[in-house]
Amino acid sequence: MGITATVVRQKEFSTRFRGFDIQEIDSFLEEVAKEIEHLNNKVENLFLDKERLNRENQGYREREESTKQSILQSQKILDQMKENAEKSSQTIIVEAEVRAEKILSRAHNRLSQLQNDINELKRQRIQLEMQIGSILESHAKMLEITKDENKAQDETDSTLKFLNHG
Repeated sequence: MGITATVVRQKEFSTRFRGFDIQEIDSFLEEVAKEIEHLNNKVENLFLDKERLNRENQGYREREESTKQSILQSQKILDQMKENAEKSSQTIIVEAEVRAEKILSRAHNRLSQLQNDINELKRQRIQLEMQIGSILESHAKMLEITKDENKAQDETDSTLKFLNHG
């Protein structure tokens, strides 16, 4: 049991012959009781303050933990968003490369077709030139033959005229 202000106030001492002054002792005990009461109140207030500060501290710790969890969750979401953006960009790049390859392939096929068409047209031109050359040569021979025949005919006609006039 601790000494409280009430214990000090209720304490009675036995008296002896030539003992202490009872009023002085009572006065001193009253002062001690007041001081003990004052210190007990102070201790009680400090204890209440300590409890309040512990509760506040616990609240701060809980908020700190909650904030840490929020930050970690936000970081995870941010990392996932970065990863998704990276995957998305890679997908877009791959799709663009595939489209570019298709376009290049079509362009190469078209170029090849145009070169084949040009070669075919050149072959047809050469063939036409040869045919036209053949036709011209053939007509030139026919003209030569016709000229020779016409010349022969003219000579025959001249001879006949000469014979007819004579």
